[in-house]
Amino acid sequence: MLIAALSGRALAVSARWAGYAPLVADLFGDADMRAAASHSTLIPGHLASGLEEAVLMHSLTRLAASRQCEGLVYGSGFEDRPQSLARIAGLWPLLGNGADVVSRAKDPFAFAKLCDELGVAHPAVRAERASNASGWLRKRIGGAGGAHIRPASETYESSERVYFQRRVRGRAVSLLFLANGKDALPLGFSAQWSCPSGGAPARYGGACRPAGIASRLKRKMCVDTNNLAQRLELRGLNSADFLIDGEKAWMIEINPRPGATLDLFDSPSAPLFALHVDACRGVLPEQAPRFLGGAAAAIVYATRSIAMMPQLDWPEWCADRQSAGSRVEAGAPICTVRAKASSAVRARTLAEARIIAVLAMAQGRRG
Repeated sequence: MLIAALSGRALAVSARWAGYAPLVADLFGDADMRAAASHSTLIPGHLASGLEEAVLMHSLTRLAASRQCEGLVYGSGFEDRPQSLARIAGLWPLLGNGADVVSRAKDPFAFAKLCDELGVAHPAVRAERASNASGWLRKRIGGAGGAHIRPASETYESSERVYFQRRVRGRAVSLLFLANGKDALPLGFSAQWSCPSGGAPARYGGACRPAGIASRLKRKMCVDTNNLAQRLELRGLNSADFLIDGEKAWMIEINPRPGATLDLFDSPSAPLFALHVDACRGVLPEQAPRFLGGAAAAIVYATRSIAMMPQLDWPEWCADRQSAGSRVEAGAPICTVRAKASSAVRARTLAEARIIAVLAMAQGRRG
């Protein structure tokens, strides 16, 4: 199975659990991805600009050569370039949402209109900056991960494809769900938090489950998500991002591909990759897998530049590990830490302690 993503490790591990031989092209080429993949290749690019398409297409062709590939599964990195998905779909079966679906889901104005039609609460959006920008955010169309979100008052390049979204208060949560083009099956809710940096106040920090949402509100969020999934004809693993304020849930966006919360819900006994492939082919399970206890996953960002990554005895709860000898710029990810505990609060606390431990190992005791 071909896999293309900014970070392909989680998909590669899940594909391996599901019995596939993963052929992975991604931006990071970290040690865990290479260990899970049957074959892999590093694609040049950047988190903000994505994978270089010409190199990606050449690399995928080379990975698939002389191999019988069932298709291609993609992760993050294509939300702002559905045309790349269209070209990929011309060469291999695309196991995920097609270019037209991604275009509709990630068009902020079409999405807002659809939410209005379905009675789904969402923040107002506009194409031009408001005269009073204090209550607005600027976002990149098709952006992912939170690093692209800025206050609307900040200057930006006129060439950037941006839109403006009204600020709403609330706690960030996400619903992971399966869809088969007609119906959606909720898998689980997680709570997210940010790890602000000087240039990215909304940079993604981590997530934990369960999210601790009242049953009545969860039912409403599931209904809203199902209605949107039906209208968008979504397939496979997707996620819906909300902000919860009291008894109200604001729909922020739909991510039409497997996302960052795979680590919280995936397991060797019920690999989400297999569920994703089945759903893309029109089949949903009769019921969702059960997820016991609490789990958390968080990204460890370098707080200062590391000229040469030391050779570390990595704990088993680390993933996406930077290779020894590599240079890590300040603000770049060092690894992902994972934790399980009896509750979400305890899992997050453990994950945060593990972040401190990794920084001490990688950067020295100054953290």
